[in-house]
Amino acid sequence: MTLWGGRFQGSMTGDTWDFTVDDSDRRLLEVDIKGSLAHVEMLGKQAIIPVGEADRLHAGLEEILEEVRAGEFDFEQSDEDVHSAVERRLGQLVGEIAGKLHTGRSRNDQVALDLRLYLSEAAQRRIGELHRLAATLTDIASEHTGTVVPSYTHLQQAQPTTLGHHLLAYAWMALRSSGRFADARERLAVSPLGAGASSGSSLPLDRLMAAQSLGLAGVMPNSLDAVGSRDFVAEYVFCCAQAMADLSRLAEEVILWVTSEFGWAKLSDEVSTGSSALPQKRNPDIAELVRGRAASVAGDLTAILGLQKGLPLAYNRDLQEDKRIVFHADDTLSGALAATRRLLEGLSFDPPPPIAQTAALDLAEALVRRGVPFRESHEIVGRLVGRLETTGRAFSEATTDDLLDEDDRFEPGDLELFDPARSVEARATSGSGSPESVGEQIEEIRKLIG
Repeated sequence: MTLWGGRFQGSMTGDTWDFTVDDSDRRLLEVDIKGSLAHVEMLGKQAIIPVGEADRLHAGLEEILEEVRAGEFDFEQSDEDVHSAVERRLGQLVGEIAGKLHTGRSRNDQVALDLRLYLSEAAQRRIGELHRLAATLTDIASEHTGTVVPSYTHLQQAQPTTLGHHLLAYAWMALRSSGRFADARERLAVSPLGAGASSGSSLPLDRLMAAQSLGLAGVMPNSLDAVGSRDFVAEYVFCCAQAMADLSRLAEEVILWVTSEFGWAKLSDEVSTGSSALPQKRNPDIAELVRGRAASVAGDLTAILGLQKGLPLAYNRDLQEDKRIVFHADDTLSGALAATRRLLEGLSFDPPPPIAQTAALDLAEALVRRGVPFRESHEIVGRLVGRLETTGRAFSEATTDDLLDEDDRFEPGDLELFDPARSVEARATSGSGSPESVGEQIEEIRKLIG
């Protein structure tokens, strides 16, 4: 069934028809019916159609909604899209008055509404999934508030920190992503209904009434913008892409951590695979797939931006492609969040301690506390490190004589600063890797998640 055709004498050939039809909008079925329920209720209250007919249409739509929720709604090959499928089925239930459902409405404002309703519901689900990921990371971090590991800059050991601190960094990323979805939901919560094909309707539509019955905060103030813009889809895809980028970073670290070179963690059987050729292998395939799929969602962001960039106002059929893009990004993120949680739960951690050299900054700050300018203390400790390397000794092998030979403002007790665990305990700034700070972060994250 199509919702057009009066001016046409012929019809499209099968292959051309197939090219124009996209089944991906079928997942909008339930929200399409919800939008139609609000629309037909408004039509009746505004006396645009008789109240009795509005009631019959409303009852028919409710019956279709029950079919959908029971898994009993059937699409037909001739359905051009989800809107025509609903109207076809409605006609089977209530007869010719089904044709009044489309009064004061176009598929242009209808599909824009459907997408807003669908993405608002999807965003709420992603928020819950991101919170669950943050909770998993926080639970593991709580077991490692005192597990000392190196932090890295340029993939070189930098300062001592704790494994709990490292894992919480990703928990905070997940919470920021959930915040982005929450912010996006606010901009999704406006109705384009009443915009029509492009420039509104001469009928006395109550746009605000329809919006409020759907739980939306208001209406789009410009009808051309309402049907011709997909910035809300691009924003949603960006939320997915950024969350996937964060998951990819975590996946990359897990891949490093489980190597024999790093040796931070081991994979359980439940979250690893083997090699068809190498019997000793235990592969982090879940992490690698998350990392790989992040690239496809980054591609989705490029695609949705490219889709919009050359379109004149208002609606153009190019916008049909937005659904496949955003659904792919959303589905990929949802799957990756669940897989990442399972991966983390299948890791056992036993990381080696940092090298003593990671405490070099603590030694420089000891001189700062004695009045030495930091730039000077930095140079002094740098010379010490260089001299020890030249003589083939590790930083941990320095003696009191080494310190005093370099600068007489050092003290014998400064040798204790070479201990990475002591370095972590000495962290005084908020948000640091000290066990106390990590404990505070855990408490704060748990309060935010609720």
